[in-house]
Amino acid sequence: MADLTRDDILKLARLARISLSDDEVAEFSDEFNEILKYVAQLNTVDTTGLEPTSQVTGLVNVTRPDVIVDYGYDPKSLLKNVPSVQNDQIKVKRMIG
Repeated sequence: MADLTRDDILKLARLARISLSDDEVAEFSDEFNEILKYVAQLNTVDTTGLEPTSQVTGLVNVTRPDVIVDYGYDPKSLLKNVPSVQNDQIKVKRMIG
């Protein structure tokens, strides 16, 4: 695997729309090359026969069933308890100028 050149780092910076100083280019060049070496090392690992892992904690999504519950109230009777109603909706003061 070839090391990233100064031009490669500048191209990545341009794509990310960030500006880098010369010191930062040198620093990122070293860091990116170390990351790429680690990825190359990971690519050499034999993963045949292993199932893909999407998460490792064992947690699962817990959801409740979507069931309509009738509490014995009808919307019209509930609207009798509010100060102002318009078109069967609660009318409130304007909040945005």
